[in-house]
Amino acid sequence: MALASQQSQTEDLRLVMRRLGEAARAAAARLALASNETKNRALTAAAKAIRANAGKILAANAADMEGAGKRGLSAAMLDRLMLDSKRIEAMAAGLEAVAELPDPIGTVLKEWTRPNGLKIARVRVPLGVIGIIYESRPNVTADAAGLCLKSGNAAILRGGSESFESSNAIAECMLEGLRAGGLPEACVQMVPTRAREAVGIMLQMSDVIDVIIPRGGRSLIERVTAESKIPVIKHLEGICHVYVSNTADPEMARKIVFNSKMRRTGVCGAAETLLVADAAAKTILPLIIDDLAKAGCEVRGDAATQKLDKRVVPATEADWDTEYLDAIISVKVVKDVDEAIAHINKHGSHHTESIVTSDAAEAEKFLTNIDSGILLHNASTQFADGGEFGMGAEIGISTGKLHARGPVGAEQLTSYKYVVRGSGQVRP
Repeated sequence: MALASQQSQTEDLRLVMRRLGEAARAAAARLALASNETKNRALTAAAKAIRANAGKILAANAADMEGAGKRGLSAAMLDRLMLDSKRIEAMAAGLEAVAELPDPIGTVLKEWTRPNGLKIARVRVPLGVIGIIYESRPNVTADAAGLCLKSGNAAILRGGSESFESSNAIAECMLEGLRAGGLPEACVQMVPTRAREAVGIMLQMSDVIDVIIPRGGRSLIERVTAESKIPVIKHLEGICHVYVSNTADPEMARKIVFNSKMRRTGVCGAAETLLVADAAAKTILPLIIDDLAKAGCEVRGDAATQKLDKRVVPATEADWDTEYLDAIISVKVVKDVDEAIAHINKHGSHHTESIVTSDAAEAEKFLTNIDSGILLHNASTQFADGGEFGMGAEIGISTGKLHARGPVGAEQLTSYKYVVRGSGQVRP
């Protein structure tokens, strides 16, 4: 009897997901033709609704936080989940920033004329229906919906079970925006259940969903990669590095390392490993360790690092491959930039790396030889963010190489088509 009931629930869920997909497909067809003014009206109205409903969003978030606390979520996960007035304003401002961006749809990327007189143009178009699966951070609801809307794509959003109430409260504001813009409400839909089975069903809906974007921990990414019948734009973990060169300005190095690690430890752009050139280890590294330790950061170091400060905990091989998302950092002393590059290419996740140096040639070597989506010179890894790149917001940082890499904004959620205009030509 219980098995029959479970099967019935699964079939009901399949029907719910099927309806979401079909509604999204129909909405995407209309949204693809919407004017920039219409989309912007929806975005700005959604931003206004988020501000007006801040109290409701905070109340929903309080319920989520209470549930997460009972489940024993880590401090880093709780930080990702938590909303306050500042983060709510950032969501609204992000939607307004997206509205101010040029409309990517219809942009002529290139055009040329063939010897036979055919005029060919490559024109930017939406991807269609995008399924976004994310964990913890409810602000992704606004960012993802806003970017999909701007780029002419319908969105099916599946937030984490821990952020269910918050995400739905934010999604309601997005619906207000769609109504104000005269667009179908099915342009943005939340999966209306916490059930994990919904994810599995969603990953098989290749006839109505064009792209899947997972944003979360390794277990989510691995599951989506293994099960999806739909192309995936991956947002994998951020094992980010800062390399401090022998020629680094000491004060600059201290500020960049501290900000990279401690500004927000739970974001994917937080530095997890610090590499320091041997000469700098004698002068700059003790100061950096002291800064971090005084701020409550646990420092795990190799033998050379341990000799500099008794507070340093021995690092293991596993530390070099770990995304802590917490106030923990692994530190290694290396011979030079070549050893730093080799370490990063071996242990990194192809996310974000920074070099602190006053040697321009050394910086170029670092920027050229590392295989990561974002590379910085004399700047914090915490700038790994679509908003900081001028994209208004982002759905995530793609660590793959196909279609999109680095911050995924509105422009990255598009493809293109070829439009060919003739005057009666036939092929000989």
